[in-house]
Amino acid sequence: MIEIELDGKKVEVAEGSMVMHAADKAGTYIPHFCYHKKLSIAANCRMCLVDVEKAPKPMPACATPVTQGMIVRTQSDKAVKAQQSVMEFLLINHPLDCPICDQGGECQLQDLAVGYGGSSSRYEEEKRVVFHKDVGPLISMEEMSRCIHCTRCVRFGQEVAGVMELGMIHRGEHSEITTVVGETVDSELSGNMIDLCPVGALTSKPFRYSARTWELSRRKSVSPHDSTGANLIVQVKNSRVMRVVPLENEAVNECWIADRDRFSYEALNSDERLTQPMLKQGGQWQAVDWQTALEYVANGLKQIKADHGAGAIGALVSPHSTLEELVLAGALVRGLGSDNIDHRLRHAEFRRAGGVRWLGRSIASLSELQRVLVVGSNLRKDHPLFAQRIRQAARKGAQVHAIASCAQLADSEAWAMTLGATLKAEAADWFQALADVAAAVAAETGAAAPAAGQAHDAARAVAKSLLSGEHKAVLLGNAAAHHADAERLLALAHWIAQATGATVGYLSEAANTVGAQWAGAWPQADGLNAGQMLAGGLKAALLLNNEPEFDSAAGLRAAQALGQAQMVVTLSPFKSNLEFSDVLLPIAPFTETSGSFANAEGRIQSFHAVVKPLGETRPAWKVLRVLGNLLGLQGFDFETSQEVLARLQGGSATPEGGLTAVPADRLDNRATPGLDLSAPAPAMTEEPAAAAIYELDGIVRRAPSLQLTADGRRGNVAGRRHEVRAEEVTA
Repeated sequence: MIEIELDGKKVEVAEGSMVMHAADKAGTYIPHFCYHKKLSIAANCRMCLVDVEKAPKPMPACATPVTQGMIVRTQSDKAVKAQQSVMEFLLINHPLDCPICDQGGECQLQDLAVGYGGSSSRYEEEKRVVFHKDVGPLISMEEMSRCIHCTRCVRFGQEVAGVMELGMIHRGEHSEITTVVGETVDSELSGNMIDLCPVGALTSKPFRYSARTWELSRRKSVSPHDSTGANLIVQVKNSRVMRVVPLENEAVNECWIADRDRFSYEALNSDERLTQPMLKQGGQWQAVDWQTALEYVANGLKQIKADHGAGAIGALVSPHSTLEELVLAGALVRGLGSDNIDHRLRHAEFRRAGGVRWLGRSIASLSELQRVLVVGSNLRKDHPLFAQRIRQAARKGAQVHAIASCAQLADSEAWAMTLGATLKAEAADWFQALADVAAAVAAETGAAAPAAGQAHDAARAVAKSLLSGEHKAVLLGNAAAHHADAERLLALAHWIAQATGATVGYLSEAANTVGAQWAGAWPQADGLNAGQMLAGGLKAALLLNNEPEFDSAAGLRAAQALGQAQMVVTLSPFKSNLEFSDVLLPIAPFTETSGSFANAEGRIQSFHAVVKPLGETRPAWKVLRVLGNLLGLQGFDFETSQEVLARLQGGSATPEGGLTAVPADRLDNRATPGLDLSAPAPAMTEEPAAAAIYELDGIVRRAPSLQLTADGRRGNVAGRRHEVRAEEVTA
């Protein structure tokens, strides 16, 4: 540690730290624009000039290393005059458009100009103008004349997103930030550039001109999409979600969010929202009141149970639903005497797991990995925030290996990180590829291989890498979890992990995949699994927050099978499943209800509603509670969602008194015992069902700006047919 004196105070910092780091530790603010704690040091803006004793001129705090006994003054006349001079220089060409700037009210330049800028300018020459750029549907670069060339956006692309999409061209007064001619910004993390921009050069295109920052209320929430559980600040005006930005949480999402977390809010205000209960009568949809709709559902379930038995009733529930909703859905189905409930809609294999499958380590620890083997994932698109953590590890020297299909792993650019050995194989051959790696590990360690494999060069490279280093992980992706041979893939991955000292875990598809397992949202005894229910095994189906045609492995076959049921009840925030549903019940999306998600590491994060439910929309847990009461079931007397969570936790009804993570004794990534690893892999007629980045759930599918991106256009076109079908609903 090195001790310096900062404004008369003694501060100890690690050797190699900069003066800015010492100031951060001491709680001393030094004005800056280009410095950011998550990015490399550029020293572009010079706003952080400070007075260092014995230095001939003011020094940039962000780029000046500390030395033993250094004396630094941040408030001396020398430092302040230097900062004021830099501010005057920055404002020479800055346009005088604060009144119309979208960044007004949350602009670092605007704030610092108050403290360090002059009351008038000495310059009378014309200001320069930089031509605007069109870089896609998410980021607006209409006012690049405001850019102060801090290069935060450029460094973010290089260092965090892994793709240098923006860069600086020309020199001096002709310098400007731009893309390669005509290209768009297509990174799945691109929206973070908007937050990083200290002026109004980069702004949100969907949010642009819709509200002023001081008109917005800021409320905490949690992302309902992938299994990161990113923490959000949802900004609201007049009970309408206007913008979503990250809430910093170093243990989960750091200070970043993916674009689908940021821009999917557009769907919450779309015309496709279902705002009142509806019944299909004579082939036509009619709006009804809640009492009529719920009594119709309750009476229908009672009649079907009487005619066909409880085994004819089942629920297909989304892993994007909250813990509370999943608990009550399970209680409802089992209260009727059925065990037909499942969240594994995209799975092709349904062996009963002994415990809750999870990441196998903390999310934060992904950044510190030294060796990684990823199986069956398009990592960058499936899990953007996990990918950026592993990208951090790769920048520090970690060796990242992959077993994936050609589509998932076209080249190293597909993951935007340096890859080590890769085994390109179609899904049907993943078991053999893993067996080859296991054989190579066995050859290196002298152990007996668990399955017949060939230790070829690529397999040996992976094996040698995994046998070296300290922090190691074997991670199974969405397609591996949904694979027809998923359990044997896990068994091989587990053997490799044990033999090499690595952890094994699932990246997990949805916001609450881990929570759905913990809540028991799958058959516990002899109930039908999702595949059987989607093949036509039900007379009455409850669909919670999902569209089987787009959210299941069955696809179009699911619609055909459910069309044969006597009654299909859809609980959804959107006008969906119109072809085969008999009842539509409008339930609240995550912004309009309270609830909890358990992310990939098992962390339980609770949140509250940030806006009032739209129209006649009701929280799904309340709808399920009332249905339970109408059916005369026991244990449905809940006043709050916290009480529902408490039933699952077996503890206090308050978040403070309840669990903050899924109990450790429930987390278990061991494969089903007794699997025959010598048997040939099952024949596969189709690839595992893994959703494209902007087809993951009903909210992102309905976000117009996301669907206009390059990734959105490349996604599953069939997943957007709901736009036409929604028009069939009549109010």
